[in-house]
Amino acid sequence: MSNAVKSYLLVAQSTDPIYIGTGGYTIGRVDNTIVRDPITRIPKIPGTSMAGTWRYYMTLDQMTNGSGENKPRIQCAGQDEYSHGELGGDKGHCGKCIVCNSFGYSKTSSSKQGLVSFTDLNILFFPVYTRLGTRWITSEQVLKGAGLIDEKIEELKKEIVAVSENESGDKYINLGWMNLETKKREIHIDLGKVEHLTESDIIIVPEKLIAQIINANLEVRTSVSIDPNTGAAKEGALFTSEAIPRATYFYGNVHIFDRPGSGSIQDTIKDALCNSKQYYETLGIGGMTTRGFGRMNVEMFDDKLSENACREGGV
Repeated sequence: MSNAVKSYLLVAQSTDPIYIGTGGYTIGRVDNTIVRDPITRIPKIPGTSMAGTWRYYMTLDQMTNGSGENKPRIQCAGQDEYSHGELGGDKGHCGKCIVCNSFGYSKTSSSKQGLVSFTDLNILFFPVYTRLGTRWITSEQVLKGAGLIDEKIEELKKEIVAVSENESGDKYINLGWMNLETKKREIHIDLGKVEHLTESDIIIVPEKLIAQIINANLEVRTSVSIDPNTGAAKEGALFTSEAIPRATYFYGNVHIFDRPGSGSIQDTIKDALCNSKQYYETLGIGGMTTRGFGRMNVEMFDDKLSENACREGGV
């Protein structure tokens, strides 16, 4: 890829359950469902959610720690309610700060496309309870998509999963309610970008099973609205919500473009992203962040150097 685009791998770990809803109610296992990939039916964090929250967090960080005359204002964080106004006015997007240049803006007199592009965050390792303790499942396609393996895995039959050598002595292992036959895993998984996991923790499952296992092991919470007059449960206000459980690992990409003729600010944007990603650890992403949902840790890695882009000297 040319120098006009710098790409970074995003690796995130949820520290709370994550709920990004589809909107409205559904008739089914739960009332409030979460966003899924329409092809695989596996839950994900949409790139739109990443872009919206990161724009807000970058604004907060730059307003507090930024310097110079082009510091953003809080209106730069969200949708411009004064897009019909002129650039340089005292309302809406300023069009000059690092936030507006990174994520774009639109005014009557001037508009610019953003220089930052986010992909969806897809599940990399998903935690499942087994009789041996918690294990994290994944699949060959997922590992290849994240760049953690290069070699091809021997095709797994529908009822067989690949485990590490340490656990290959157990002929069967349960993944939630499913009891599956095991085989010894022959390949090495590069976990240099994934903290707190070892190869013994990982189980590779067939592509045909991974969506079923993930959807069967999502966290489901039952909630009820409180009647403010009585302080007790409100009649007819019971509802259920599903969420991606804590300790789930995700992967995706962020691309930073270089607009010809305007001077390169790719490194400045990268530094601004690095300085503001810490807000995901406290303010989170998605819905119900005030009720124990949404927090996660996010790391950025240079695609070419395989180094942590936000730490001096790499990993």
